[in-house]
Amino acid sequence: MARINLLLLLAVIATALYLVHTQYQSRQLYTEFDRAQQEARKLETEHDRLQVEKRAQATPLRVEKLAKEQLQMRTASPAITQYVRPDGSVIPAVAPLPPTTPAKPGVASARPAR
Repeated sequence: MARINLLLLLAVIATALYLVHTQYQSRQLYTEFDRAQQEARKLETEHDRLQVEKRAQATPLRVEKLAKEQLQMRTASPAITQYVRPDGSVIPAVAPLPPTTPAKPGVASARPAR
């Protein structure tokens, strides 16, 4: 009878130690899970902030301003456009319109007065 009691006591102690160990692991995993969730929320907030910043940086007005100032680009017009045929030859550009001169004071306009 004493052996059975001793065996049962050892079984109870081993079970209790295993239970304590399992609870400890459970708490560690929960803490790690909570940290991972906090990191995920932090990264999601950072991602949202970067998306807003990206949209602000890519506005058409800002892109055009940077293209003109930093890259010295200009708007395409027929006067500066070169068209290329499939064989590689260049089609001559359209000649720019001559500049208009302002009307001289005292000279009658071609339009009737209203």
